[in-house]
Amino acid sequence: MRTAECLDHLAPYLFAQIDKKRDALVEQGVDVISLGIGDPDLPTPDHIVDAMVDAVRKPENHRYPDYEGSLAYRTACADWMRCRFGVEVDPKTEVLALIGSKEGIAHLHTAFVDPGDYVLAPSIGYPVYSGGATLMSAQTYFMPMREGDGFLADFDSVPEDVLAKAKIMFLGYPNNPTGAVATGEYFDRAIAFCLDHDLLLAHDNAYSEIGFDGYRAPSILERPRARECCIEFFSLSKAYNMTGWRIAFAAGNAKAIAALGTVKNNLDSGQFTAIQDAAIVALTGSQQCIDDMCAIYERRRDLIVDALRAIGVECEKPRATIYVWAKVPHGYTSESFATELLERAHVIVTPGSGYGPDGEGYIRISLTTPDERLLEAVRRIKGIADLS
Repeated sequence: MRTAECLDHLAPYLFAQIDKKRDALVEQGVDVISLGIGDPDLPTPDHIVDAMVDAVRKPENHRYPDYEGSLAYRTACADWMRCRFGVEVDPKTEVLALIGSKEGIAHLHTAFVDPGDYVLAPSIGYPVYSGGATLMSAQTYFMPMREGDGFLADFDSVPEDVLAKAKIMFLGYPNNPTGAVATGEYFDRAIAFCLDHDLLLAHDNAYSEIGFDGYRAPSILERPRARECCIEFFSLSKAYNMTGWRIAFAAGNAKAIAALGTVKNNLDSGQFTAIQDAAIVALTGSQQCIDDMCAIYERRRDLIVDALRAIGVECEKPRATIYVWAKVPHGYTSESFATELLERAHVIVTPGSGYGPDGEGYIRISLTTPDERLLEAVRRIKGIADLS
């Protein structure tokens, strides 16, 4: 039995590896604190759960769903875009339901990328941007990201021979894992660049609703000419604590939406309509749950940043996302420090190198852990090494 050659070039998925290490220690009876994967510890709000219960009881929801998502769900997504960003999108042609944004991002490669093509990805970013290219026997060019530039991907440095074979440029702000945010001027330059080079600009906006200190993330579709080359991915996973529900949507350029929809028509049968109905309630109901959640994450951010700084770990306070991006102490690599923490402190953090070449020298710490466990993790880290 011979597997596809592309699998030989696909690195093991970062978070699956972390889960295996965690499970092995837990089986030994070890108390492990996981600050690795960004899976909210807060429950899905009650009004969304109640809507799901009602929707599950409707016999009409037990049949195959619409491939592109129910029109009611896509209309709710379009209404949310208008209310949240002032962006008008046609729910019939410019919105597509997704079984989580990860699925949509991965399948976008199938819709646009041929073997030998290039995908442009941030050198610190969500691993699926490059993993999806590998599965299509395509190549990834990692656009440099530097702390001094606010971790904004440098697309101007992409070589001409790469651009000649490039199909998609991926960006994601607020950025996972760095927490960096982008300005309108940066988005304008990115749009102009993609129009000049006939690229699809795929913007991953999964963390749009998690902001601190008054920050509200924009949509790239707010920018002039964005509709000519942009597709944007939104997820209910982090905004409404619905990671396990697997519901999201894409919006933007009608040709890109149609192409992605064609792939999905042939590869999946759509998301369970009851989940879409519950998502409608999330998008159209009170958004107080988001404000309450952001207040909790902001408090945790302050706790972990202050505690890390107190033991000599360098990090900045992010304006968005559920992560803190911290430098590893002198003498460590990202992986060696993460391994040290796991084996000696029984604390899981994510090595920055797993997010791309410029992630080396950093770790990502998730805020999706109760306050007391966050502080206990810092105490354990302090216990194994004097970092101050």
